[in-house]
This record gives sequence, C-alpha cells and structure tokens, in this order.
Amino acid sequence: MRLAVIADVHGNRLALAAVLEAIAAAAPDLVIELGDAVSGPLWPAECFDMLAGLDAVALRGNHDRWVAADSAQGMGATDAFAHARLTAAQRAALLARPMVWRDGGILAMHALPEDDLTYVLHEVTEAGVRERAPSGVAALLPPPAGETLVLTAHTHRARMLALPDGRLVVNPGSVGLPGYTDTKPHPHRMEAGSPHARFALLEQVRGEWRVEFHAIPYDWHAAAAEAARHGRDDWAQALTHGNLS
Repeated sequence: MRLAVIADVHGNRLALAAVLEAIAAAAPDLVIELGDAVSGPLWPAECFDMLAGLDAVALRGNHDRWVAADSAQGMGATDAFAHARLTAAQRAALLARPMVWRDGGILAMHALPEDDLTYVLHEVTEAGVRERAPSGVAALLPPPAGETLVLTAHTHRARMLALPDGRLVVNPGSVGLPGYTDTKPHPHRMEAGSPHARFALLEQVRGEWRVEFHAIPYDWHAAAAEAARHGRDDWAQALTHGNLS
C-alpha cells in the first residue's frame, strides 16, 4: 500500500498544482486529503475544483467548517474571502466532508476525531510552540482500534512520531501555507521555515510504514503577489519566506 497525504492547501492553487504533479509521478494507491482546503486570500474556488476532481479521501478541517457557514457574519477575513467566492453547493460539499476516516489500519483526521482545533503533534505553551511528547500524543488520541498509522494535520508542520503502542503518527505539513499566527491557547507562530509546498508519501512494507516528507518548489512569489493584491501582506510574507518576520 502506497499513500500520498496532503493537508492545509488553504486555497493555494499554485502549490497544489505542484504537489499534485509530484503525486501523479509517484502513482500512489490512495490519496488522502486532511482538510482546510480553500480558506485563504488566494484561489479558493479554483482549489475546490481541483480537489473535487481528485480521486481521494477528503476530510473536513476547521476552516472548511467555518467557510461552510450559512453567513459570513462574524467570520475572520480569510474565511470570509473564501466564503464569498464559493457557491452554496460548494460550501455544502465542504460541510458534508467527514471529520474522520478509518480503513486498512489507518486513522485519518484533520486534528482529532471529534475536535478539529487541537494540535496533536505540537503544543503551545506561554513560552512558545514545542513538539508534544509521545505520552501527551497518546493521551489525546482515541484508544487503538487496530490502526498502525494515524494521520493528522492542522499545525502546518511536518512531523512523525512513533508511539510506544506501535502506532505511527504523521503530519504531512502544509501544501499551501507555511506560516501563520494564532492567539489560542496562547499567542504563537507556526512557521515551516521555507516556502515549499509540503506533502508526504508513505508505503507499507512488511507491515511497517516508510515515510517520505517532500518539500516541493513552486512559484511562491506569484502566490505571494496574489495575497498582497488582496491586502494580505502577512500571507505574502509567509508564502515568500516560510516565516513571519
């Protein structure tokens, strides 16, 4: 079994196109998309169409849920931008995505099965972001139900972690947004450190998962220019440099 895992496209069609080209060359058996597909001051409708045409397991992230709301009132600017550019049918399709997928010893989700906001492989303290310890990750996850591979996203930072119970937890990183800020539970930055579009290829060999993290170059200057055109210099900075300063 060979898997391609993508997440956190955030409306970046240029990054998505580069990643899909690399995935096509790898010819995996299955593509899994872990959500947060369209929210971004870039190309939300185009990314929706690209992903809708992909033969993949598609899950719902927190931004997909927010963008799918009936009204843009009260939304953040990024989600409201995407909401305005999608049809009601497209937003309904985002909301209809499942939060979790299980099959063949794989558990896949955006964050956690019933919680799309909690970071799994990273945690935020008053001192900043750090990698969560194996015991903390195991405590967050549901009890094992036969899976050997757990796929999660949401932090935009690629990481893999082997748990003592034998499960491998993998975050593929973000396709389309290498850096962002948030205020909860404490003000923090998530930064990939480079502007590349990220995804993961996994292969099960003799019962063990082999993981390849990929960082793909694309025209991030064009993506940054699109963000700046819509008044989002913060996104332009992140897209150009992979960091926020």
